[in-house]
Amino acid sequence: MTNRTGGRILVDQLLAQGVDRIFTVPGESFLAVLDALHDSPEIDTVVCRQEGGVAYMADADGKMTGRPGIAFVTRGPGATNATAGVHVAMQDSTPMILFIGDLDRGDRDREGFQEIDFAAFFAPIAKWAARIDDAARIPEYVARAFRVATSGRPGPVVLALPEDMLRDEVEAIDRPAVPPVAISPDPGALGALVELLKDAASPIAIVGGADWCPCAAHHFESFARRIGLPVAAAFRRQDAIDNNSPVYAGQLGYGPNPKLQQRVRNADLILAVGARLGEATTDGYKLITPDHPDQILVHVHPDPNELGRVYRTDLPIVSDMEEFAQDMDAWEDDDLVPFSCGPKAHEEWLEWSEPQPRDEVALDLGPVVKAMREALPSDTIICNGAGNFSGWWHRYWRYGPTPTQLAPTSGTMGYGAPASVAAALRFPNRRVVCVAGDGDFLMNGQELATAAARGADLLVIVVDNGAYGTIRMHQERDYPDRVSATDLAPGNPDFVKFAEAFGGWGTRVETTDRFEDALAEAMEKKGIRLLHLLTDVEVITNATTLAALKAARR
Repeated sequence: MTNRTGGRILVDQLLAQGVDRIFTVPGESFLAVLDALHDSPEIDTVVCRQEGGVAYMADADGKMTGRPGIAFVTRGPGATNATAGVHVAMQDSTPMILFIGDLDRGDRDREGFQEIDFAAFFAPIAKWAARIDDAARIPEYVARAFRVATSGRPGPVVLALPEDMLRDEVEAIDRPAVPPVAISPDPGALGALVELLKDAASPIAIVGGADWCPCAAHHFESFARRIGLPVAAAFRRQDAIDNNSPVYAGQLGYGPNPKLQQRVRNADLILAVGARLGEATTDGYKLITPDHPDQILVHVHPDPNELGRVYRTDLPIVSDMEEFAQDMDAWEDDDLVPFSCGPKAHEEWLEWSEPQPRDEVALDLGPVVKAMREALPSDTIICNGAGNFSGWWHRYWRYGPTPTQLAPTSGTMGYGAPASVAAALRFPNRRVVCVAGDGDFLMNGQELATAAARGADLLVIVVDNGAYGTIRMHQERDYPDRVSATDLAPGNPDFVKFAEAFGGWGTRVETTDRFEDALAEAMEKKGIRLLHLLTDVEVITNATTLAALKAARR
């Protein structure tokens, strides 16, 4: 019990919670925190170039560690810039805490400099948003923030920090570390699940999402492999189990294997573990309908509020993912006859995920991904934002054990570059690849400065088709031959020179046969390496062309 500034108290609470890294763009509104960090070398302060990058990096760090990613931004435009990352953390069920420096308490409600009511502003996209007005209560608020961010369905918490409160010198009682709360599944519910599996003819599991972790992945894969249960990954959760598993069935979401979609439609038992069964995973709630007639749904989730919220749930199971997976892996029942559909589903995925070269395409992304598969280790972390370019990696890349995929289920652009920086810092001895479209990359490409400042080792692949490709695809479907606002080519930079401006290395790739040599050259170097891939917008996805879309419309 000694007098400390609010900034010092806050940093001491982060240390008590085991925080080892924060992401920030500095602001005068939280100088007291920055001052306390000066004397806290245990916390690695990563200085970013824009608050959107700050929030995306914090989200990525939370995904990789399972503990809240920590972000600090200033009020007004700093906070609003960070909203996209908070939204990602909410939709992706990522533990994250965003601290916002705010105006003095006495200046509230005057529309002071950069004033926003942050509790109201962030309430719709955060698990909890609040303001700390008393420095003595900082330990209470921070402990609660860690509990809220990690319990049930993980998600983001936002705390506003008045500038004068952070400068106050008060006595405060520190709070101890907040351990994760693990909820064990009800044994009776597990027994009921086993009985349903005994009666099933064509079951399927859909996994990945809230509370997923390497231990859960290991044990669930072991259980599924033992009984021959096909395992599909929810949208952008493809590392939920190792793709080399003999029961991995592929991913749902945009552009999935039609055979996998049919397998889901034909399933008499659906076991959803961690997944929310959101719009993308369920193809607009049509692949699995909310009432799913003739199908039994078992939904396992750490948050009871998620069970039955959208889907009629026949057997809801509230559980920590690790506890559930371990219990199922250890379950013994000699009457449970293994299914043959798991290995069959994996064979279908292997066929679907093997690219077929297209000689008429100058730079064919299918063989590009295959060349990467052969050259890079299985624990490579692939980071991407939004765009049709990502479909080639979603289809053809073989993801290793989690964490090997950092991709937003919310479909936000500009995520890949900041996420790759966070990954390179968290796992400096692993390969990290940022895959981005030209429009996608330029939304946060400035974070290469952060990578350069920190000596991060990462490979950037910019797929440049000179367009906002996803929007162009929808445009041609609905309004063929009426291109409007989707062209980018006239204004795109020389991406190789862009990388070189940050002290990196780059090269331009225009043909398929050139890629393998370019990749090998990149792998021999350290730091920022960028491959600028020039592709044809006509090849709009891995499954169709603009001409085919126009023909179908007519």
